[in-house]
Amino acid sequence: MTRVGAPAPVLALPAVVVLLALPLGPGGEGGAGPADAMSALAVLFCVVRLARERRRPLSPTAALVLGLPVLGVAVAALGAVSPGDGLTGLGRYLQVFVLVPAAVLLLVRDRGDFRLLAWSFVGLAVWQGAVGVHQYATGTGASYQGRPVRAVGTFGAQDVMGMATVVSLGLVCAVGLALGSAPVRQRVVALACALVLLAPLALSFSRGAWIATAVTCAVQLLLAGLRRALAAGAVVVAAGVILVGGFGVGTAMLQERISSITQVADAPDQSVTDRYTMWAAATGMWREHPLAGVGLKGFPEHRDAHASLALSAGSDTEGAGAAFRKQPLLSPHNMYLLVLAEQGLIGLLALAGSWLALLVCAVRALWRTRRARAPGLDCGLVACGLLVWQLTDFAYADIGGPSTVLTAMCFGLTAWWGLADAAAPETTGRDRPGPAARPVAKEAPTR
Repeated sequence: MTRVGAPAPVLALPAVVVLLALPLGPGGEGGAGPADAMSALAVLFCVVRLARERRRPLSPTAALVLGLPVLGVAVAALGAVSPGDGLTGLGRYLQVFVLVPAAVLLLVRDRGDFRLLAWSFVGLAVWQGAVGVHQYATGTGASYQGRPVRAVGTFGAQDVMGMATVVSLGLVCAVGLALGSAPVRQRVVALACALVLLAPLALSFSRGAWIATAVTCAVQLLLAGLRRALAAGAVVVAAGVILVGGFGVGTAMLQERISSITQVADAPDQSVTDRYTMWAAATGMWREHPLAGVGLKGFPEHRDAHASLALSAGSDTEGAGAAFRKQPLLSPHNMYLLVLAEQGLIGLLALAGSWLALLVCAVRALWRTRRARAPGLDCGLVACGLLVWQLTDFAYADIGGPSTVLTAMCFGLTAWWGLADAAAPETTGRDRPGPAARPVAKEAPTR
Protein backbone atom coordinates (compact mmCIF):
# COMPACT_ATOMS: atom_id res chain seq x y z
CA MET A 1 0.00 0.00 0.00
CA THR A 2 1.33 3.45 -0.88
CA ARG A 3 2.21 5.63 2.11
CA VAL A 4 0.42 8.96 2.48
CA GLY A 5 2.74 11.73 1.35
CA ALA A 6 5.11 9.36 -0.45
CA PRO A 7 6.44 10.65 -3.79
CA ALA A 8 4.47 9.40 -6.77
CA PRO A 9 6.34 6.68 -8.70
CA VAL A 10 5.62 8.50 -11.97
CA LEU A 11 7.88 11.41 -10.98
CA ALA A 12 10.87 9.42 -12.23
CA LEU A 13 9.52 9.88 -15.76
CA PRO A 14 9.10 13.70 -15.93
CA ALA A 15 12.66 13.86 -14.60
CA VAL A 16 13.80 12.24 -17.86
CA VAL A 17 12.03 14.95 -19.83
CA VAL A 18 13.43 17.76 -17.66
CA LEU A 19 17.00 16.58 -18.22
CA LEU A 20 16.54 17.03 -21.97
CA ALA A 21 16.26 20.76 -21.34
CA LEU A 22 19.91 20.91 -20.28
CA PRO A 23 22.29 22.30 -22.92
CA LEU A 24 24.74 19.91 -24.55
CA GLY A 25 28.38 20.75 -25.06
CA PRO A 26 29.13 22.35 -28.46
CA GLY A 27 30.19 19.76 -30.95
CA GLY A 28 29.41 16.96 -28.54
CA GLU A 29 29.36 13.47 -29.94
CA GLY A 30 26.50 11.04 -29.65
CA GLY A 31 26.12 8.56 -26.83
CA ALA A 32 24.25 8.24 -23.58
CA GLY A 33 23.35 11.55 -21.96
CA PRO A 34 21.79 12.59 -18.64
CA ALA A 35 18.26 11.77 -19.87
CA ASP A 36 19.35 8.28 -20.94
CA ALA A 37 20.94 7.71 -17.54
CA MET A 38 17.75 8.88 -15.83
CA SER A 39 15.68 6.52 -17.99
CA ALA A 40 17.92 3.65 -16.86
CA LEU A 41 17.35 4.67 -13.23
CA ALA A 42 13.60 4.76 -13.89
CA VAL A 43 13.74 1.20 -15.24
CA LEU A 44 15.79 0.08 -12.23
CA PHE A 45 13.38 1.80 -9.86
CA CYS A 46 10.48 0.04 -11.55
CA VAL A 47 12.19 -3.36 -11.19
CA VAL A 48 12.93 -2.79 -7.49
CA ARG A 49 9.38 -1.62 -6.87
CA LEU A 50 7.92 -4.71 -8.52
CA ALA A 51 10.23 -6.98 -6.53
CA ARG A 52 9.22 -5.35 -3.25
CA GLU A 53 5.51 -5.55 -4.01
CA ARG A 54 5.84 -9.12 -5.38
CA ARG A 55 3.32 -8.66 -8.14
CA ARG A 56 3.12 -9.68 -11.77
CA PRO A 57 4.73 -6.94 -13.82
CA LEU A 58 2.79 -7.15 -17.11
CA SER A 59 -0.30 -8.77 -18.49
CA PRO A 60 0.30 -11.54 -21.05
CA THR A 61 -0.86 -9.26 -23.87
CA ALA A 62 1.42 -6.40 -22.80
CA ALA A 63 4.36 -8.77 -22.37
CA LEU A 64 3.82 -10.17 -25.86
CA VAL A 65 3.42 -6.79 -27.57
CA LEU A 66 6.36 -5.11 -25.82
CA GLY A 67 8.56 -8.21 -25.88
CA LEU A 68 8.13 -8.99 -29.57
CA PRO A 69 11.04 -6.76 -30.74
CA VAL A 70 13.47 -8.77 -28.58
CA LEU A 71 13.35 -11.64 -31.10
CA GLY A 72 14.73 -9.75 -34.09
CA VAL A 73 17.16 -7.64 -32.05
CA ALA A 74 18.68 -10.69 -30.36
CA VAL A 75 19.18 -12.49 -33.67
CA ALA A 76 20.75 -9.39 -35.25
CA ALA A 77 23.05 -8.90 -32.24
CA LEU A 78 24.52 -12.35 -32.85
CA GLY A 79 25.37 -11.32 -36.43
CA ALA A 80 26.99 -7.99 -35.55
CA VAL A 81 30.44 -7.12 -36.90
CA SER A 82 31.89 -7.22 -33.38
CA PRO A 83 30.61 -8.30 -29.95
CA GLY A 84 30.88 -4.70 -28.76
CA ASP A 85 28.64 -3.44 -31.57
CA GLY A 86 26.19 -6.24 -30.87
CA LEU A 87 25.93 -5.44 -27.16
CA THR A 88 25.70 -1.68 -27.75
CA GLY A 89 23.01 -2.04 -30.38
CA LEU A 90 21.12 -4.58 -28.29
CA GLY A 91 21.10 -2.26 -25.30
CA ARG A 92 19.87 0.69 -27.36
CA TYR A 93 17.02 -1.19 -29.00
CA LEU A 94 15.93 -2.75 -25.71
CA GLN A 95 16.02 0.67 -24.04
CA VAL A 96 13.92 2.39 -26.71
CA PHE A 97 11.40 -0.29 -27.62
CA VAL A 98 11.15 -2.61 -24.58
CA LEU A 99 12.51 -1.49 -21.21
CA VAL A 100 11.57 2.21 -21.02
CA PRO A 101 8.09 1.66 -22.57
CA ALA A 102 7.46 -1.12 -20.03
CA ALA A 103 8.61 1.16 -17.20
CA VAL A 104 6.25 3.92 -18.37
CA LEU A 105 3.41 1.40 -18.59
CA LEU A 106 4.04 0.27 -15.01
CA LEU A 107 4.80 3.62 -13.34
CA VAL A 108 1.87 5.59 -14.79
CA ARG A 109 -1.01 4.91 -12.38
CA ASP A 110 -3.90 6.90 -13.81
CA ARG A 111 -4.87 9.53 -16.32
CA GLY A 112 -3.60 12.25 -13.99
CA ASP A 113 -0.11 10.78 -14.26
CA PHE A 114 -0.53 10.50 -18.03
CA ARG A 115 -1.47 14.17 -18.31
CA LEU A 116 1.48 15.13 -16.14
CA LEU A 117 3.82 13.47 -18.63
CA ALA A 118 1.98 15.00 -21.59
CA TRP A 119 2.31 18.49 -20.08
CA SER A 120 6.00 17.86 -19.40
CA PHE A 121 6.39 17.16 -23.13
CA VAL A 122 4.66 20.47 -23.86
CA GLY A 123 6.81 22.35 -21.36
CA LEU A 124 10.03 20.95 -22.81
CA ALA A 125 8.85 21.83 -26.32
CA VAL A 126 8.06 25.42 -25.33
CA TRP A 127 11.50 25.81 -23.73
CA GLN A 128 13.40 24.30 -26.65
CA GLY A 129 11.23 26.26 -29.08
CA ALA A 130 11.94 29.52 -27.29
CA VAL A 131 15.68 28.84 -27.52
CA GLY A 132 15.27 27.99 -31.20
CA VAL A 133 13.35 31.16 -32.05
CA HIS A 134 15.99 33.20 -30.23
CA GLN A 135 18.68 31.48 -32.30
CA TYR A 136 16.89 32.41 -35.52
CA ALA A 137 16.27 35.99 -34.44
CA THR A 138 19.85 36.59 -33.31
CA GLY A 139 21.64 34.54 -35.97
CA THR A 140 23.14 32.12 -33.44
CA GLY A 141 21.57 28.91 -34.72
CA ALA A 142 22.95 26.12 -36.87
CA SER A 143 24.06 26.84 -40.39
CA TYR A 144 21.38 26.69 -43.08
CA GLN A 145 22.21 27.77 -46.63
CA GLY A 146 25.30 29.48 -45.28
CA ARG A 147 23.43 31.48 -42.64
CA PRO A 148 23.33 30.65 -38.88
CA VAL A 149 19.54 30.74 -38.63
CA ARG A 150 18.43 27.14 -38.18
CA ALA A 151 16.65 26.63 -34.85
CA VAL A 152 18.18 23.66 -33.01
CA GLY A 153 17.50 24.51 -29.36
CA THR A 154 20.04 23.21 -26.87
CA PHE A 155 20.86 20.16 -29.03
CA GLY A 156 23.45 21.93 -31.18
CA ALA A 157 24.39 21.66 -34.83
CA GLN A 158 25.37 17.99 -34.51
CA ASP A 159 21.73 17.04 -33.80
CA VAL A 160 19.61 19.33 -35.97
CA MET A 161 16.63 16.98 -35.59
CA GLY A 162 16.63 17.12 -31.78
CA MET A 163 14.65 20.33 -31.34
CA ALA A 164 12.36 19.51 -34.27
CA THR A 165 11.48 16.19 -32.62
CA VAL A 166 10.87 17.73 -29.19
CA VAL A 167 8.74 20.58 -30.57
CA SER A 168 6.73 18.23 -32.77
CA LEU A 169 5.95 15.84 -29.92
CA GLY A 170 5.03 18.75 -27.65
CA LEU A 171 2.73 20.15 -30.32
CA VAL A 172 1.06 16.74 -30.75
CA CYS A 173 0.50 16.53 -26.98
CA ALA A 174 -0.88 20.07 -26.89
CA VAL A 175 -3.32 19.35 -29.71
CA GLY A 176 -4.53 16.18 -27.97
CA LEU A 177 -5.01 18.00 -24.67
CA ALA A 178 -6.84 20.86 -26.41
CA LEU A 179 -9.26 18.48 -28.14
CA GLY A 180 -10.10 16.55 -24.97
CA SER A 181 -12.74 17.08 -22.30
CA ALA A 182 -10.56 18.83 -19.70
CA PRO A 183 -11.68 22.13 -18.11
CA VAL A 184 -11.91 25.02 -20.56
CA ARG A 185 -8.92 26.85 -19.08
CA GLN A 186 -6.63 23.86 -19.61
CA ARG A 187 -7.83 23.40 -23.18
CA VAL A 188 -7.27 27.07 -23.96
CA VAL A 189 -3.73 26.90 -22.54
CA ALA A 190 -3.05 23.74 -24.55
CA LEU A 191 -4.32 25.35 -27.75
CA ALA A 192 -2.20 28.45 -27.10
CA CYS A 193 0.88 26.25 -26.62
CA ALA A 194 0.13 24.41 -29.86
CA LEU A 195 -0.08 27.68 -31.79
CA VAL A 196 3.09 29.04 -30.18
CA LEU A 197 5.00 25.88 -31.14
CA LEU A 198 4.23 26.37 -34.83
CA ALA A 199 6.94 29.04 -35.09
CA PRO A 200 9.91 27.00 -33.80
CA LEU A 201 8.71 23.97 -35.76
CA ALA A 202 8.78 26.07 -38.94
CA LEU A 203 12.20 27.52 -38.09
CA SER A 204 13.67 24.04 -37.60
CA PHE A 205 13.54 23.68 -41.41
CA SER A 206 12.90 19.96 -40.92
CA ARG A 207 10.75 18.65 -43.76
CA GLY A 208 10.29 15.26 -42.14
CA ALA A 209 9.05 16.80 -38.87
CA TRP A 210 6.65 19.06 -40.80
CA ILE A 211 5.14 16.14 -42.69
CA ALA A 212 4.85 13.91 -39.63
CA THR A 213 3.27 16.68 -37.54
CA ALA A 214 0.77 17.63 -40.25
CA VAL A 215 -0.28 14.01 -40.73
CA THR A 216 -0.58 13.41 -36.99
CA CYS A 217 -2.61 16.54 -36.25
CA ALA A 218 -4.98 15.67 -39.09
CA VAL A 219 -5.44 12.17 -37.64
CA GLN A 220 -6.04 13.60 -34.15
CA LEU A 221 -8.65 16.02 -35.48
CA LEU A 222 -10.49 13.23 -37.29
CA LEU A 223 -10.39 10.97 -34.23
CA ALA A 224 -11.77 13.79 -32.08
CA GLY A 225 -14.82 14.24 -34.32
CA LEU A 226 -15.70 16.12 -37.49
CA ARG A 227 -17.02 19.26 -35.79
CA ARG A 228 -13.91 19.72 -33.68
CA ALA A 229 -11.74 18.87 -36.66
CA LEU A 230 -13.22 21.68 -38.74
CA ALA A 231 -13.04 24.25 -35.92
CA ALA A 232 -9.50 23.41 -34.86
CA GLY A 233 -8.33 23.16 -38.46
CA ALA A 234 -9.61 26.65 -39.17
CA VAL A 235 -7.73 28.01 -36.13
CA VAL A 236 -4.46 26.34 -37.18
CA VAL A 237 -4.74 27.56 -40.77
CA ALA A 238 -5.48 31.11 -39.58
CA ALA A 239 -2.50 30.97 -37.20
CA GLY A 240 -0.25 29.74 -39.98
CA VAL A 241 -1.35 32.52 -42.32
CA ILE A 242 -0.76 35.16 -39.64
CA LEU A 243 2.56 33.65 -38.59
CA VAL A 244 4.10 33.37 -42.04
CA GLY A 245 2.12 35.86 -44.08
CA GLY A 246 1.52 38.54 -41.50
CA PHE A 247 4.75 38.51 -39.49
CA GLY A 248 6.94 37.10 -42.24
CA VAL A 249 8.55 34.41 -40.07
CA GLY A 250 11.29 33.08 -42.34
CA THR A 251 9.09 33.61 -45.37
CA ALA A 252 11.64 33.26 -48.18
CA MET A 253 13.54 30.35 -46.69
CA LEU A 254 10.35 28.60 -45.60
CA GLN A 255 8.81 28.90 -49.04
CA GLU A 256 11.92 27.48 -50.62
CA ARG A 257 12.07 24.64 -48.08
CA ILE A 258 8.40 23.83 -48.52
CA SER A 259 8.67 23.84 -52.29
CA SER A 260 11.63 21.45 -52.05
CA ILE A 261 9.27 18.82 -50.65
CA THR A 262 7.62 18.55 -54.07
CA GLN A 263 11.00 18.49 -55.85
CA VAL A 264 12.35 15.29 -54.31
CA ALA A 265 11.92 13.47 -57.61
CA ASP A 266 12.46 16.19 -60.24
CA ALA A 267 15.28 18.31 -58.81
CA PRO A 268 16.40 16.90 -55.44
CA ASP A 269 19.03 18.72 -53.42
CA GLN A 270 22.14 16.94 -52.16
CA SER A 271 20.55 15.94 -48.84
CA VAL A 272 17.71 14.21 -50.68
CA THR A 273 20.15 12.58 -53.10
CA ASP A 274 22.18 11.26 -50.15
CA ARG A 275 19.04 9.90 -48.58
CA TYR A 276 17.93 8.10 -51.75
CA THR A 277 21.43 6.67 -52.13
CA MET A 278 21.48 5.36 -48.56
CA TRP A 279 17.99 3.91 -48.98
CA ALA A 280 19.23 2.01 -52.02
CA ALA A 281 22.26 0.83 -50.04
CA ALA A 282 20.00 -0.43 -47.22
CA THR A 283 17.83 -2.43 -49.62
CA GLY A 284 20.99 -3.83 -51.20
CA MET A 285 22.16 -5.09 -47.81
CA TRP A 286 18.79 -6.67 -47.23
CA ARG A 287 18.85 -8.49 -50.55
CA GLU A 288 22.16 -10.10 -49.58
CA HIS A 289 20.99 -10.98 -46.05
CA PRO A 290 17.18 -11.20 -46.29
CA LEU A 291 16.35 -12.97 -43.02
CA ALA A 292 18.69 -11.66 -40.31
CA GLY A 293 20.32 -8.63 -42.00
CA VAL A 294 23.95 -7.57 -41.68
CA GLY A 295 23.84 -7.31 -37.89
CA LEU A 296 23.29 -4.48 -35.43
CA LYS A 297 25.31 -1.34 -36.20
CA GLY A 298 26.39 -2.96 -39.45
CA PHE A 299 25.07 -0.30 -41.82
CA PRO A 300 28.20 1.95 -41.71
CA GLU A 301 30.45 -1.06 -42.27
CA HIS A 302 28.57 -2.21 -45.41
CA ARG A 303 27.44 1.21 -46.71
CA ASP A 304 30.24 1.92 -49.17
CA ALA A 305 29.98 -1.53 -50.74
CA HIS A 306 26.33 -0.89 -51.65
CA ALA A 307 26.15 2.90 -52.18
CA SER A 308 26.60 4.60 -55.55
CA LEU A 309 29.02 7.43 -56.33
CA ALA A 310 26.19 9.93 -55.83
CA LEU A 311 26.66 9.66 -52.06
CA SER A 312 28.53 12.63 -50.59
CA ALA A 313 31.26 12.37 -47.97
CA GLY A 314 28.92 13.67 -45.26
CA SER A 315 26.74 16.56 -44.25
CA ASP A 316 28.21 19.95 -43.36
CA THR A 317 27.43 21.12 -39.83
CA GLU A 318 28.42 24.28 -37.98
CA GLY A 319 26.94 27.04 -35.91
CA ALA A 320 25.13 27.11 -32.55
CA GLY A 321 28.51 27.26 -30.82
CA ALA A 322 30.15 24.47 -32.85
CA ALA A 323 32.90 24.73 -35.44
CA PHE A 324 32.55 23.47 -39.00
CA ARG A 325 32.83 19.71 -39.48
CA LYS A 326 31.75 16.96 -41.82
CA GLN A 327 29.25 14.71 -40.12
CA PRO A 328 29.46 11.16 -41.49
CA LEU A 329 26.33 9.50 -42.86
CA LEU A 330 26.02 6.42 -40.66
CA SER A 331 22.38 5.48 -41.19
CA PRO A 332 19.80 5.55 -44.02
CA HIS A 333 17.60 8.07 -42.16
CA ASN A 334 14.68 5.66 -42.46
CA MET A 335 13.92 3.47 -39.47
CA TYR A 336 12.16 0.80 -41.49
CA LEU A 337 15.06 0.44 -43.93
CA LEU A 338 17.61 0.57 -41.12
CA VAL A 339 15.88 -2.34 -39.39
CA LEU A 340 15.48 -4.18 -42.68
CA ALA A 341 19.20 -3.80 -43.47
CA GLU A 342 20.54 -4.67 -40.02
CA GLN A 343 17.89 -7.10 -38.74
CA GLY A 344 16.33 -8.46 -41.92
CA LEU A 345 12.75 -9.61 -42.28
CA ILE A 346 12.79 -11.21 -38.83
CA GLY A 347 13.59 -7.92 -37.12
CA LEU A 348 11.29 -5.78 -39.25
CA LEU A 349 8.30 -8.07 -38.78
CA ALA A 350 8.93 -8.25 -35.04
CA LEU A 351 9.29 -4.49 -34.56
CA ALA A 352 6.58 -3.47 -37.02
CA GLY A 353 4.28 -6.14 -35.57
CA SER A 354 4.73 -4.67 -32.10
CA TRP A 355 4.08 -1.14 -33.35
CA LEU A 356 0.99 -2.19 -35.30
CA ALA A 357 -0.41 -4.05 -32.29
CA LEU A 358 0.12 -0.95 -30.13
CA LEU A 359 -1.65 1.23 -32.69
CA VAL A 360 -4.63 -1.14 -32.95
CA CYS A 361 -4.97 -1.37 -29.16
CA ALA A 362 -4.71 2.40 -28.72
CA VAL A 363 -7.25 3.24 -31.43
CA ARG A 364 -9.64 0.59 -30.09
CA ALA A 365 -9.41 2.04 -26.57
CA LEU A 366 -10.01 5.54 -27.97
CA TRP A 367 -13.04 4.32 -29.89
CA ARG A 368 -14.48 2.75 -26.72
CA THR A 369 -13.94 6.01 -24.84
CA ARG A 370 -15.70 8.09 -27.50
CA ARG A 371 -18.59 5.65 -27.80
CA ALA A 372 -19.14 5.56 -24.02
CA ARG A 373 -18.60 9.33 -23.71
CA ALA A 374 -16.17 8.49 -20.91
CA PRO A 375 -13.45 10.81 -19.57
CA GLY A 376 -9.97 10.44 -20.97
CA LEU A 377 -10.47 11.43 -24.59
CA ASP A 378 -7.49 13.78 -24.34
CA CYS A 379 -5.24 10.95 -23.16
CA GLY A 380 -6.36 8.77 -26.04
CA LEU A 381 -5.74 11.49 -28.59
CA VAL A 382 -2.27 12.15 -27.16
CA ALA A 383 -1.39 8.44 -27.09
CA CYS A 384 -2.57 7.76 -30.64
CA GLY A 385 -0.99 10.99 -31.88
CA LEU A 386 2.42 10.23 -30.41
CA LEU A 387 2.51 6.79 -32.04
CA VAL A 388 1.25 8.07 -35.40
CA TRP A 389 3.92 10.78 -35.33
CA GLN A 390 6.66 8.27 -34.61
CA LEU A 391 5.55 5.84 -37.30
CA THR A 392 5.31 8.65 -39.86
CA ASP A 393 8.62 10.21 -38.89
CA PHE A 394 10.33 6.81 -39.10
CA ALA A 395 9.94 7.11 -42.89
CA TYR A 396 12.38 10.07 -42.78
CA ALA A 397 14.45 9.42 -39.65
CA ASP A 398 15.70 6.73 -37.30
CA ILE A 399 16.73 6.49 -33.67
CA GLY A 400 19.81 8.36 -32.51
CA GLY A 401 20.70 11.39 -30.43
CA PRO A 402 19.55 12.57 -26.99
CA SER A 403 15.91 13.02 -28.05
CA THR A 404 15.61 9.26 -28.73
CA VAL A 405 14.63 8.71 -25.12
CA LEU A 406 11.41 10.63 -25.88
CA THR A 407 10.66 8.04 -28.55
CA ALA A 408 10.81 5.36 -25.86
CA MET A 409 8.46 7.33 -23.63
CA CYS A 410 6.04 7.84 -26.51
CA PHE A 411 5.79 4.09 -27.00
CA GLY A 412 5.29 3.70 -23.26
CA LEU A 413 2.45 6.23 -23.09
CA THR A 414 0.73 4.56 -26.05
CA ALA A 415 1.20 1.17 -24.40
CA TRP A 416 -0.37 2.44 -21.16
CA TRP A 417 -3.39 3.80 -22.98
CA GLY A 418 -3.90 0.74 -25.16
CA LEU A 419 -2.87 -2.09 -22.82
CA ALA A 420 -3.56 -0.95 -19.25
CA ASP A 421 -7.35 -0.62 -19.52
CA ALA A 422 -6.92 3.13 -19.23
CA ALA A 423 -10.21 3.75 -21.00
CA ALA A 424 -12.25 1.94 -18.33
CA PRO A 425 -15.15 3.98 -16.91
CA GLU A 426 -14.36 5.82 -13.69
CA THR A 427 -16.20 5.08 -10.47
CA THR A 428 -14.67 7.74 -8.23
CA GLY A 429 -13.59 11.35 -8.45
CA ARG A 430 -10.11 10.30 -9.53
CA ASP A 431 -9.27 9.24 -13.04
CA ARG A 432 -9.06 5.60 -12.00
CA PRO A 433 -10.58 3.74 -9.02
CA GLY A 434 -8.53 3.84 -5.84
CA PRO A 435 -7.82 0.82 -3.64
CA ALA A 436 -10.80 1.54 -1.39
CA ALA A 437 -13.20 1.37 -4.32
CA ARG A 438 -12.12 -2.12 -5.37
CA PRO A 439 -13.41 -5.41 -3.94
CA VAL A 440 -11.16 -6.60 -1.11
CA ALA A 441 -10.94 -10.12 -2.51
CA LYS A 442 -9.37 -8.95 -5.76
CA GLU A 443 -5.78 -7.93 -6.31
CA ALA A 444 -5.35 -4.24 -7.01
CA PRO A 445 -4.65 -3.46 -10.66
CA THR A 446 -1.00 -2.76 -11.25
CA ARG A 447 -1.47 -0.06 -13.83
